Amino acid sequence: MLWVLILHVIALLFWSAALLYLPALVAGADARQIEIADTPTRHATVARVVCTHVATPAALLTITSGTAIFLLNATVEVWLIAKLTLVAGLVVCHVLMGVLILRAEGESHRPVRPWCWLLGVVLCVLMTAIVWVVLAKPSLEALPWAP
Repeated sequence: MLWVLILHVIALLFWSAALLYLPALVAGADARQIEIADTPTRHATVARVVCTHVATPAALLTITSGTAIFLLNATVEVWLIAKLTLVAGLVVCHVLMGVLILRAEGESHRPVRPWCWLLGVVLCVLMTAIVWVVLAKPSLEALPWAP
């Protein structure tokens, strides 16, 4: 059981690091007006490699190991539902990061820098909220609006 938890934490660290790095990478390339798609093969851009070879496998490993922990512990509490909701937000941000990479590689040269900044801030808020929920494990009775 402990090894599954360790695997979950390590995969989560890789996923989080990649998600925080990607908006900065794409925004930096956009700010310097570098053609990130101007490479010999279109699928060899740094942002795409980090997204597909680091972030996505780490996300899948994080979610799979987290599901295994859930099934082994059979825990169903309010804090876990809140955490899973926040993790769903991380998954949505992961998908949006892929969309930004495709948009930055596109021919239209639409600005992606503001969206990268917004996504980076949302990711930081989500990750902070997930860490708080996991460490504090708030109960329903602790909420001021709970009956």
